[in-house]
Amino acid sequence: MKIIEDGRAPNPRRVRVFLAEKGIEVPYEQIDLMALDHKKDDYTALNPLQRVPVLVLDDGTTLSETMAICRYFEAMQPEPPLMGRTALEQAVIEMWQRRMELNLFFCVAQTFRHLHPAMSGLEQPQVAEWGEANRPRALDTLALLDRQLGQGPYVAGDAYSVADITAMVAVDFMKPARIERPPELANLARWYDEVSARPSAKA
Repeated sequence: MKIIEDGRAPNPRRVRVFLAEKGIEVPYEQIDLMALDHKKDDYTALNPLQRVPVLVLDDGTTLSETMAICRYFEAMQPEPPLMGRTALEQAVIEMWQRRMELNLFFCVAQTFRHLHPAMSGLEQPQVAEWGEANRPRALDTLALLDRQLGQGPYVAGDAYSVADITAMVAVDFMKPARIERPPELANLARWYDEVSARPSAKA
């Protein structure tokens, strides 16, 4: 078993944090996205969408997509639960995970990919207007997240979950995307300091 990734990219980091919370160790193989390693035939055979990470199981089965990989490990090792125990917990975590992924992480990524000069070789074409359009969407979701965090310690309630992982990585991704975190979002700041202090955040 191994995970193929570019350790600088945010999606592989979500998997690493998830595995660190579980205490699961998996060997990693690095590729270089900036060198277009993910476009090569051998990697495309593993993931035709040419994205990282990819989990390669011992029997040769491959899994891509960050949440699919996390779900595999959640099923293999349910403790500690990062996707909920009861039907309601699982649904609430899934709801907030989707919100963080589609309305925060995605918007930050689009801002970065379409506005940062270093991405000009990977994002073809770069559409500056699209990048700028996603900046206020990310900020709107941060305000929503701040209100949610006023009701409980974590994104999806009382327990740390995969929704917190996605949100934390998205907030960190705001720095290279050049999106400033509004200082008045006090609940967000309290939460961010706490989740960033967890040992898994350094994975």
